[in-house]
Amino acid sequence: MTREEPTAGVTARPRGYVLRGRLWPGGGEPAIDDAVVVVDAEGIVAAYGPAHLVDLPDGVPVVAGGWVGPGVVDAHVHLAFGSAAAMAAGGVVAVRDLGSPVDDARDRRAPDAVPVVAVSGPLLTAPGGYPSRSWGARGFARFLGSPGEARRAVGTLVDAGVDVVKVALEPADGLPVPPAEVVRAVVDAAHDAGLAVTCHALTVEMVSRALDAGADELAHLPVEHLPTHLVARLALEEVPVVSTLHTLVGQGGPQANAVRANARALVGAGVPLVYGTDLGNTGTSTGVDVEELALLAEAGLGDEGAMRAATEGSAGVHGLRGRCEPAVVVGRRAHMVVLPADPLSEPKSWTSPLAVVSGREVVRP
Repeated sequence: MTREEPTAGVTARPRGYVLRGRLWPGGGEPAIDDAVVVVDAEGIVAAYGPAHLVDLPDGVPVVAGGWVGPGVVDAHVHLAFGSAAAMAAGGVVAVRDLGSPVDDARDRRAPDAVPVVAVSGPLLTAPGGYPSRSWGARGFARFLGSPGEARRAVGTLVDAGVDVVKVALEPADGLPVPPAEVVRAVVDAAHDAGLAVTCHALTVEMVSRALDAGADELAHLPVEHLPTHLVARLALEEVPVVSTLHTLVGQGGPQANAVRANARALVGAGVPLVYGTDLGNTGTSTGVDVEELALLAEAGLGDEGAMRAATEGSAGVHGLRGRCEPAVVVGRRAHMVVLPADPLSEPKSWTSPLAVVSGREVVRP
């Protein structure tokens, strides 16, 4: 026999649990009406399918809702300005913190954390560079004055256990940026250690500098109009771009138009555009950002494509790849949500999840 699960909070389910509702498995699989997902005592998906065809274990709690599917993965957050617990309660099963002091980053990367957390540690930047004179004045930036300092900085981050390295190439307001040879030294040292490099690069010049150095990813959509040749290069080199559309478009003016145009151009060229909110900045809040999903859809991905960008796409970014399952797969760990309705028809259902699961843990907001 099964029973509906009435409890709230975060609870480990030593006997496993069952999720029930319309299922969107992800991974290119079609949706299934009135489906169940059986998760065993180790937090592994044991079975799924139409409810009338799947045998349910006796006495295991059932979490029922209107829709069941993979949880959202946010590829760009700053947990210093938002709670990881609030992210989980809001339907996010994994996050990548792209900027925090080393000690904070180390503390956030607990192996059994809910949500799953990947970290970059401080941004690597030029002496006096972004973000050291603004929000990152207290340990969020590490200065690089030479290629040698770049290599030593990467070594420190590797020793601290970071999952990815972030470089800041932000010339706004006349701020200094790392020169090309320093960026190259960062990339080479990171790659030698098995880590990827993501770049804060919002202008055409800085995007080119990042690519010339061999950077693996752009942490934002650029705010300057990207010329066709640069879009083509991003596509050819298969460099993913994290969206952060909502906060960038929200600043209005010519920047908003350029960001939207860049998003459409990148999607049209086949550049991987993945979901990330830049939590902590203007217009952002904890949980799933419905507006970010809408902007991704408008960029050419469509509603289902936007959802894939927020699950399969963002779960595959450097630092999170392999740590969070972006689809419902038998034999794999469960990272899923239960919503009151299908978000493809009712997007605001993301704002009121009934349950968020990560392995054995069930979060009831």
